[in-house]
Amino acid sequence: MNFRTFAAFVGPSVFMMLLFIAFPLVSVFKQSFYVTQPLYESVEIETCTPGFLTQTCVTETVSQPQLDEEGKIITQTQFVGWESYRNVLEPERAWRAISDGNWNVLSTINFWKALRFTLTFTLITLPLVIVCGLGIAVMINNAAQAIRGPVIFISLLPFIITPVIGVLSVNWLFRGDGILTALLEWWLNRDIALFAQAWTIEILMMLYRVWHVAPFAAIVFYAGLQTVNQDSLESAVIDGATRWQRMKYIVIPHLMPLIIFVSMIHLMDSYRVFEEIVGFASQGYVISLQWLTYDFLVPDQAGNRSISRASASAMLTMIGIAILLIFPLRRTWRDHKGGH
Repeated sequence: MNFRTFAAFVGPSVFMMLLFIAFPLVSVFKQSFYVTQPLYESVEIETCTPGFLTQTCVTETVSQPQLDEEGKIITQTQFVGWESYRNVLEPERAWRAISDGNWNVLSTINFWKALRFTLTFTLITLPLVIVCGLGIAVMINNAAQAIRGPVIFISLLPFIITPVIGVLSVNWLFRGDGILTALLEWWLNRDIALFAQAWTIEILMMLYRVWHVAPFAAIVFYAGLQTVNQDSLESAVIDGATRWQRMKYIVIPHLMPLIIFVSMIHLMDSYRVFEEIVGFASQGYVISLQWLTYDFLVPDQAGNRSISRASASAMLTMIGIAILLIFPLRRTWRDHKGGH
């Protein structure tokens, strides 16, 4: 393939990646080093009490934003260096809590609280998604040809549902007098409040994520099962290998590139967990890094947004994703070099 043909195929994709990924990422990185604040001025305001003969007037000095000729607030942008990252990480307070072994204090810092949940959520759901996805794929592969289509359709339903709608549905089923909560209370003969404590909310979030994402892994693994060498499987059966031994020594090694692919997709997606936080309204107990970035962008009572802190939080989230992807990328590179 000559360079012109290669450029014609790759050029549009490269342009779109630069336009919608690279340039916004550079812009966010730049914004994390600058703080934009409104300019305030001190003005004297006279307040008079109602009255005819004994009217009293009081003059006080207040601060208010400066306005330009069009009535818009005047702002100024200052370079603050790494200050936004320090405000998000709070390294001195975090290090003091770690040195003293006081983990409760560390959990009061929003970033470290969000990081703890994000890592827990990502690393626990990853093996569950792979195991459940592989189990569903094997079930579909072993199903009779006549019912394989309906089985695939039913298996894909959780993945088809819009994430926010799925989270809200689970929320309604388990919150308060929801159907499943009422069923559990009847079965256990006791009152249950699954949304009154952090650990039960986290479990519900993880179960929902596995239920929602496992069908995607299943359909990928099912496609991979169609390419397994049948001669190797038949030879293993003749040699007396059990079903688990065939799975362990033939099927799983064959599917390993797909397992790495699903793992990378899941790591990138779960580390940016957001829908579950909003759908379960868990901000009082559990927050994630992505939700923390969103919270910085919510205007305060004065209408100001912490764009610099939000940019710093977004960049720290990107760094976390890159660190998590090191192992699967190294495994992929090693397999690629070994294949050559």
